[in-house]
Amino acid sequence: MACTECKNRNYRTNKNKKNNPDRLELKKYCPFCKKETLHKETK
Repeated sequence: MACTECKNRNYRTNKNKKNNPDRLELKKYCPFCKKETLHKETK
């Protein structure tokens, strides 16, 4: 997952593609921004 503000990839996740076909978006802590930001799923 990548931070939407600094674009750094901070987290790895696994998901069931049949249950969740769309991309994940979660608020998580970004150590580079030093705050909680929205993280989006990337390829």
